[in-house]
Amino acid sequence: MSQFSGVQSVIYGVTNLEEGKAWYTTLLEVEPYFEAECYVGFNVGGFELGLDPDARNVTSRADGVVAYWGVEDIAAQVERINSLGARQHGEIVDVGEGILMASFLDPFGNVFGLIQNPHFQRTPGQSNDAAAAPSD
Repeated sequence: MSQFSGVQSVIYGVTNLEEGKAWYTTLLEVEPYFEAECYVGFNVGGFELGLDPDARNVTSRADGVVAYWGVEDIAAQVERINSLGARQHGEIVDVGEGILMASFLDPFGNVFGLIQNPHFQRTPGQSNDAAAAPSD
């Protein structure tokens, strides 16, 4: 049995925490579940999207790992995210078997990926409505 439970958090650096919180609240259509002076966390389908104002510098973030967030209708989300002022980083691409991917640069220089994968099944016990709560 693996010692890893899967992706729990994806942390994006932002230059201004309040602006980042406002933009991601609009994008995700959910309020943060955790807010502190140095961090904001959102529950996105049982996974955490975090905002950190102290993350590495903006110019290097676009070259790092890309987290792809699942969506049901990628075309609609691409249109919506473009309207929120993000810059398209990668067009919608069919990578095979109906799996569609696209990516954006958010206003803070992070790559934000989308994936529409009709084959991906969540592990039993996981729900898109699961509340992510930090554990001590």
